[in-house]
Parts: sequence; C-alpha cells; structure tokens
Amino acid sequence: MSLYRDDAVVLRVQKLGEADRIVSLLTRRNGRIRAVGKGVRRTTSRFGSRLEPATYVDVQCYTGRTLDVVTQAETIAPYGARLVDDYGRHTAAMAILETAERLTEEREPALKLYLLTIGALRTLCEREHDPTLVLDAYLLRSMAVAGWEPALDGCARCGRAGPHRHFSVPAGGVVCPTCRPSGSGAPSSPAVALMLALLTGDWATADPTPEPARREASGLVAAHLQWHLERSLRSLPLVDRR
Repeated sequence: MSLYRDDAVVLRVQKLGEADRIVSLLTRRNGRIRAVGKGVRRTTSRFGSRLEPATYVDVQCYTGRTLDVVTQAETIAPYGARLVDDYGRHTAAMAILETAERLTEEREPALKLYLLTIGALRTLCEREHDPTLVLDAYLLRSMAVAGWEPALDGCARCGRAGPHRHFSVPAGGVVCPTCRPSGSGAPSSPAVALMLALLTGDWATADPTPEPARREASGLVAAHLQWHLERSLRSLPLVDRR
C-alpha cells in the first residue's frame, strides 16, 4: 500500500455499510479516484462533514486493492455548504459535478477539467453571474477540453465563416446552407452569440442576454453534451432555469 496526498473536489458520495461512505474525488494530480471514508457517517467522525459534494479538500489516502481509503481530509473551501441554501446555485453545482465525473476516467489525470470545475464552483459562490450562465459556460468549456467544442462562428463541416442560421447537434454546431443536414434547428442569433460569449468568457455580453435566448442556448448546450456522452445527465432536469 502507498500513501499519497492531493487536493480534490468531492464529486459524489454513496453509502457503504452502516457507517462508511464511498467518495468520488476529482484530484489535481491523480485524476478521478474512488475512496472509502471509514466511519464518516458517524456523528463522532473527525472529517465526515468535509467529504460532502462540492467541498474542496486537501485529502490524504492510501491505495487499496479495489478502493482507496481516506485517512485525512482538511477543508480548503466548503463550496457545497455555501450553495446548499440557494436552489438554483445548488442544482447548477450538482450538474457541474456530474459532468466532471462523466468526462473523466479513473486514475487518468485531468488537470484542465479539475481547474475548470474548481473555478465554476467558486464563481457560483461569488454570485456575480446567473447560475444557469455559469453552468452553461462550464458545460461548453468542459466540452472544449474533451474535444467536443461546438462550432459557433464557422460551419462545423466545411469551416465556412459565419454567421450561419442553422445548428445541428450531430454535425457539431452551426452549419452553412450547403452543409445543413435535415433536421437542423434554426436558433436565434442572440442564443448563438450567448454560447460563443460563454465559451470565451465574455461576461459583458453574456450577462445582459434576455431570458428567451438563455433558455434556447441552454437547450442547445445540453443537447450537444448529452449527444457526445450518449446518455442523459440526471441532474440537468433539476436545474432552475427560470
């Protein structure tokens, strides 16, 4: 067995036996790991409250045969606790965590996604931007990290410069009239502009975008992500998009 220490964000937890918990962690250096927190569900546990979803922790583990074991955890930032009383921000955070887990493989380092996830949770806590915008910005940027970035300013098939009127999820983004496949949608220009602003971090453009364009962009982002994941995200329908 080997002992190691790393910074991590708690992605998900599940019960194990009467007092233990399996914790999914996205770490800075070791990628996504699954570890057992022994006795963390007991009220006398030294670090049980630190192993909750969306908590940013300094964690020490040793490697086991199937699951690692948490031996120590110190809170760096309790993002989850700061968001739990705000439904919109809390559900956006849960969607961010589920996406991070789906986009990573166990033991495969994913530094860019790790930093992106920490940054998104911090931004939600700062409350400067609408939580749905923060979520959609995270989804777009995480797809870019994974190599699934949607084409937004040029045709996804031929590269012809836009703007283009149609959007096709299977094709990979906006498409020109020549390349447009059947079944393509025709999103509004503000919705496409919003997606591009969120992808590039242009909050001055994104923040004042009207609600109809936000809802339209959110639908396209979710469809694009779930097409590539080949499965739905359970947390997305719970997100408050009012």
